[in-house]
Amino acid sequence: MNTLKFVLLTLVALFVGSLVNGAIVSISGAIIPPPAGADFTTEAGLKASAALMEPKHFILPWLAHALGTLVGAFLVSWWQPTRSLRAVLIIGVAFLVGGIMMVQMIPSPWWFIGADLGLAYLPMALGGRWLAGRIFGGSARN
Repeated sequence: MNTLKFVLLTLVALFVGSLVNGAIVSISGAIIPPPAGADFTTEAGLKASAALMEPKHFILPWLAHALGTLVGAFLVSWWQPTRSLRAVLIIGVAFLVGGIMMVQMIPSPWWFIGADLGLAYLPMALGGRWLAGRIFGGSARN
C-alpha cells in the first residue's frame, strides 16, 4: 500500500507541476509578445520563428520549466516527507527528460539550453524539497 501511495502521489505531483508549466507557457505570449510574424502556437511555428527570438522570449519558458519542477517537488515533499528525496529525484529527472526532448525539437541558443537543462530541473527539484522542509519542518529533508 505504501508503494502505491508513493507512486500515486508522485504522479499527481508530476501532473500538477506540468499544469503549472503549461499555464505559464500558455500566458507567456501575453506577457512578452512574440516577434512580429512569429507563431508560437505550433512546433513548426516555433522552429520557423527561432531566428527572430530575442533573449526576452526565453525568460518565461525557462520560468515555466523551473516553476513546474519546483511545484511538483514541493508538493511531493509536503505529501511524503519521509520518502521525499526519491520522489523529488523522479520529478526532477522526468522534467529534465522533457527538457532534453524540447531542446532537441525546438532550436534554442546555447545559453538557454545550458540555463534550462542545468538550472531549471534538478536544482529546482531539490529547491522544492528544501522549501517544503523550511515550511513544514525538518521531516521533509530526509
